[in-house]
Amino acid sequence: MNWEDTPEEAAFRTEVREFVAAHFPDTYVPDPDAEHSLEPEDVWGYNWAADRLSSDPARRDGARRWAAALAERGWITPHWPVEYGGAALSTKQEFILQEEMMRARVPTVNGIGAFLLGPTLLTYGTAEQKAFHLPRIARGETTWAQGFSEPGAGSDLASLRTRAVLDGDHYVVNGQKVWTSLGVQADWLFVLVRTDPSAQKHKGITFLLVDKETPGVTVRPITDIRGDTPFAEVFFDDARVPVANRVGDENRGWYVAMAALSFERAGIGATVKFEQALSTLVEYLKSPESSATVRPNTEGLRLEIARRYAEIRVLYNLARYSASVPEPGYEASVNHLFGSELHQRLARTGAKAFGRLAELWQRDDAPLGAAFTHLRLDSVAATFLGGTTEIQRNVIATRGLGLPKERNA
Repeated sequence: MNWEDTPEEAAFRTEVREFVAAHFPDTYVPDPDAEHSLEPEDVWGYNWAADRLSSDPARRDGARRWAAALAERGWITPHWPVEYGGAALSTKQEFILQEEMMRARVPTVNGIGAFLLGPTLLTYGTAEQKAFHLPRIARGETTWAQGFSEPGAGSDLASLRTRAVLDGDHYVVNGQKVWTSLGVQADWLFVLVRTDPSAQKHKGITFLLVDKETPGVTVRPITDIRGDTPFAEVFFDDARVPVANRVGDENRGWYVAMAALSFERAGIGATVKFEQALSTLVEYLKSPESSATVRPNTEGLRLEIARRYAEIRVLYNLARYSASVPEPGYEASVNHLFGSELHQRLARTGAKAFGRLAELWQRDDAPLGAAFTHLRLDSVAATFLGGTTEIQRNVIATRGLGLPKERNA
């Protein structure tokens, strides 16, 4: 397919570049000690959700000024209707906006709230829920985390056991969520709870919006293999959540949740990150200093780099195709599967280039600032984050190829 910009799209691309150059705060610089976020659309050195709460005044001010600049254009929620703070951009324009921000290495704002919860509320939310929550997300005033996974109910999400019992005009919630991305930094959570334990597995589940400050809600950070805390576990102990915070009908939350996940479009973020990482590696290998740090036999390495380059171009085209589909389904799973496995292959290629030096963790003492050492540990979670490779393959097989869910004996 031809992905060349039309004249109008090329003009919009130029507009985005000029906007970033003019409005991104000079004082909002990458943190050299920060880990890569596990989210594909996040940029190294930045974590906007955490930066807006930082104890460093310059960093906190930079994050908030950047959010305000984007909000003024409706570009925090570019695909939303203007009446709720969006810009009503087309899918192609939204793709260009995200691509150019990634190439400029500046952070996006309010990802989970903007791209998962917001469209869900636009489809299923009440007028009151839309009026209260959507403008706050679009202005960067509140951030959200997704409370779906539980111990024993990750890929098999329908096995969740967090209970909610109706008590007057509130639900009383008890249970636990785990692997909650940005759970520490978020202001609100959207969670799945079981309201009818006697119902069939995918039924009896309800979708609730929970203020994190609700009494009985406890958030504990989870330290990952890199020593970072991108996740949290969340405990509910008799937490009272207003019925007004229910999205959709009681016991029909599974269908709301599946709609929310369908909005998680395969984006350009991972493609640009991988492309930049590979380009940095190639430039380093060409430099004089590489002679002291790179393994002497590079013939096999050159072949691997060529393969990674070709795979990154494939990923780019998958992302463009996914963005061109009005209602993406299995296409997003194809992109997610290919991108997550490419993440790990790229990390291994970098490790192969540096041999034993790829084990160095401290950035000051390692070639390329130990970028590929960190990338390798970062990539461990790639094939189960946001849905395991097995789940993605099942989606592709059943929804994309039309294969039966169970093989006949």
